[in-house]
Amino acid sequence: MLSQFDYVKPLVLDEALDVLSRDTDTYILAGGTDLLIMLRHELINARHILDIKAIPELKVFSYVEGKGLEIGANVVVNKLIESEVVRDNYKALHDAASCLASYQLRNRATLVGNICNASPGADLPPALLIYNATVKIASKDGVRTVPLKEFFTGVKKTQLTKHELVVSVFLPEPGQDDDSCYLRQTRLKGHDLSTVGVACRIDKNGKACIGINAVAITPLRLTALEDELNAKGITEESILWAADEIKNHIRPISDVRSSKEYRLHMAGVLFKRCMMQLMDKEA
Repeated sequence: MLSQFDYVKPLVLDEALDVLSRDTDTYILAGGTDLLIMLRHELINARHILDIKAIPELKVFSYVEGKGLEIGANVVVNKLIESEVVRDNYKALHDAASCLASYQLRNRATLVGNICNASPGADLPPALLIYNATVKIASKDGVRTVPLKEFFTGVKKTQLTKHELVVSVFLPEPGQDDDSCYLRQTRLKGHDLSTVGVACRIDKNGKACIGINAVAITPLRLTALEDELNAKGITEESILWAADEIKNHIRPISDVRSSKEYRLHMAGVLFKRCMMQLMDKEA
């Protein structure tokens, strides 16, 4: 049974920010795929629900050549899969979106909701991290932009305050001769959460970028490992070295989905598969 709450559906962004500035016990509803479950199981006690689906500014999905792609808070995950821009320019994001839940849920779930839920095992963040995504955050006090790698602060925790909402996520244009992929391991075939997920990218300068989930309290960008790998040069030998070294850059735990040891092993396996796949394309 749902608890009683006030429901507000503003038509403009300023109205939504007014509500957030007044009421600290307000939960934001976009796709609702996580929020409604929490309400139904009484995991949260919401006094106010702010439905942002009708706000035009949050529906933006805009690619500007030479700049990049902006994805608004109301853009559903299936939009990423259907977009030629995402498929051609941000392949790891296309891969990760295709892994997420079922077709029906992807018609409701949003990219912004996925990052705001801040699950350590979420599929989209590793792909966003390797593209240096930034998060545009608004409140009555103004707008601020935060690198996604700084947005997550813990399990189900972010930099967002009670008075703020995420307007959009921006991905800089990768440029030509840039490729990426996302691979994950799950307990079951089909619609399951990641045991480990790895996103790899070789950018236009031939440098590797590595994102990973489910191996720490937040999704991670493994910049230290990237630096070591890029200093060696990307070869089959250095990829095998990094696949073994990756275990020293992550801190997984054992839980109902996997043991710590299995996650350590699969992180290296998935990284190697990703990088070898990208190297095969370059050959």
